[in-house]
Amino acid sequence: MIFGKSLVPPWIPAYRRRYLAGDLAAALVVTLLVVPQGLAYAALAGLPAQLGLYASILPLVAYALFGSSMVMSVGPVAVISLMTSAALAPVAVPGTAEYIAGAVTLALLSGAMLFALGLLRLGALAQFLSHPVISGFISGAALLIIIGQLRPLLGITSDGDTALGLLRGIVAEVRAGPFQPLTAAVGVSSVVVLGMARIGLAPLLARLGVAPGTASLATRLTPMVVVLAGAVLVLLLDWRDRLAVVGPIPEGLPRAVAPAIDLDLAAQLWLPALIIGLVGFVESVSIAQGFASRHRQRIDTNAELLGLGAANIASGLSGALPVTGGFSRTAVNADAGANTPLAGVFAALLISLVLLFATGLFSALPMTVLAATIIVAACALVDVASLRHNWHYDRAEGLAQGGTAVGVLVAGVEVGIGIGIALSLATLVWRASRPHIAIVGRVPGTEHFRNVKRYEVETRRDLLVLRVDENLFFGNAEAVEKFILRALDQQPETRHLVLVMSSVSSIDATALEMLDMLNERLMDQGMQLHLAEVKGPVLGQLEHDGFPTRLSGELFLSTHAAFEALREPPAEEENPPG
Repeated sequence: MIFGKSLVPPWIPAYRRRYLAGDLAAALVVTLLVVPQGLAYAALAGLPAQLGLYASILPLVAYALFGSSMVMSVGPVAVISLMTSAALAPVAVPGTAEYIAGAVTLALLSGAMLFALGLLRLGALAQFLSHPVISGFISGAALLIIIGQLRPLLGITSDGDTALGLLRGIVAEVRAGPFQPLTAAVGVSSVVVLGMARIGLAPLLARLGVAPGTASLATRLTPMVVVLAGAVLVLLLDWRDRLAVVGPIPEGLPRAVAPAIDLDLAAQLWLPALIIGLVGFVESVSIAQGFASRHRQRIDTNAELLGLGAANIASGLSGALPVTGGFSRTAVNADAGANTPLAGVFAALLISLVLLFATGLFSALPMTVLAATIIVAACALVDVASLRHNWHYDRAEGLAQGGTAVGVLVAGVEVGIGIGIALSLATLVWRASRPHIAIVGRVPGTEHFRNVKRYEVETRRDLLVLRVDENLFFGNAEAVEKFILRALDQQPETRHLVLVMSSVSSIDATALEMLDMLNERLMDQGMQLHLAEVKGPVLGQLEHDGFPTRLSGELFLSTHAAFEALREPPAEEENPPG
């Protein structure tokens, strides 16, 4: 029982006949986009081109059965293909049977892990990686993809796993002279056409009176036109011997691959598979939520785990590579009128027809044109605007984002994402270890207490009221104690210290020990420690330990109650009137 009370996806009983036309139209348009994308991203992963099409059939059907997005389109994407290539590089040589087996293993492991997490309802893992880290990772990976694709674009070969290594190899080969002018001319021309179309085609069509939606679709489908044009040129001008082409694509549908488990291979690939799965899941959920918000729909992150897990398992059983939701194909699917996941099922059927009847045309695709489509698509993934915004808004988040991107470029994909996670955790710990604490006073005429640095408030020399705005734990206990002692030194007439605990949801053993020591220190100096606005769970924890009985002062329900109760009684006059 996966979908509530039924094994049937909820969109099936709710399907209406009026949805059919939109789903069919979207399937046709998505197919035109997916075919060149699938071929290109399989090549990027170091795999035979047809595996990109194999990964775009059963995964679409599997996601339709388990996923929650009405417009998500899954399949090979640039970043996951690059991660696949990076994970398999130490295992086997690209293009070999062992390499393909490694890609299948990655897909199966990634899918099984995601599906298991979905069954355990751990969809909250979508927040495991912060958006700046994911954005930095994707930007760095996109730059790495661009640099790596300069080789097939220019018709040269060089080795290297990092950006610097790739650039050194490319420059050395260009200087040495094995430069293919025709390959470079076709590739660079394709980049120029695709780049100009991405930047200026939609505005041009809009000025000509074309509807914005149609203009956007035309822009997104330009890669298909360029790819087909490249194939036609190769066939008409007989350039097969002068340009590297995709080569023969086996006709027919993918055959089911029995999941023969190689334990040694699985032991090598389980961690890359987990990283690939989590990165794909986080990015896919972000895409799904973005499109769902436009139509006031809701995304179930647990269903997304199941859907992406099932899609990857289906891709592995098809003998293909890991998949996830892609932005461009999802955007095209939505813009073309998709209403339900049935559009994905129709697209899978159309891609199957391509494999059955149109492989001859696509076998003549120049690899340099595929490289051009990858480069232009990757350029759109470099998010400089987000980095600039995060750097100005939150320097720590900007550092995590930039550090992740640089890590990917300098040290590689897996190290880069590890750096991003480490920077995120370091940022979290750094912030938690420097809690915000405010000296507060009463706003005149009210029962509200605000920061003395921001408001004109009432304070008393004998009473110091501090508001702690973080949970208390071993990482910030010392910082809290130092702040309190400094504040007491600056107000030597204090007799009562009140800690406002309204923002404290937990106190660990180290922080409790700090409070005990502070309480004893204050008693030795003739002062009392009081707590106000303690939350129920925290109070229960303190009572279980017996801390209220050791407390020199009192527990107050509100800060106002403490402020009133701890007033000094008026001093008696030495010579009262007779």
